[in-house]
Amino acid sequence: MNQQYQNILAPVDGSKATDPVLEKAIEVAKLNNTHLDILNVLEVNQFSDTYGGAVSGDVIYKLSEDVQSRLAELKQKALDAGVPSVDIHVRFGNPKPVIAREFPADHNTQLIVIGSTGLTAVERLMIGSVTNYVSRSAVCDVLIVKPAALAKLDK
Repeated sequence: MNQQYQNILAPVDGSKATDPVLEKAIEVAKLNNTHLDILNVLEVNQFSDTYGGAVSGDVIYKLSEDVQSRLAELKQKALDAGVPSVDIHVRFGNPKPVIAREFPADHNTQLIVIGSTGLTAVERLMIGSVTNYVSRSAVCDVLIVKPAALAKLDK
């Protein structure tokens, strides 16, 4: 069966998995001649825990500005590679339900291209893998990208 995807989502987190995920999402978007959404989910709670209490609006604004700037670079990379239509998005909240259900429902996503991991083994144990959650709970197809470096580590 030849699946034709109309809207593809590439959630990125700035980890070393971002580049391989974006490359695969670009490849699939070009093959399908379709729209690509690049999403970064900022979990504000992680900052209040790290910095002991409330995080000022200024800090969140600056962080969101930095993320927007990085996403703009990724968008340009996708456009330069020949993807016909690309949008970038920043959402606040828990990445698991946002990536698996909320964003796809809002944007009619048909395929999520996500990295196998952006976390260390300890972080995966403590908070659980976003990828694991998305692969089980997504409202659409999920393509898990295993970067070559990570594939070697997993063996």
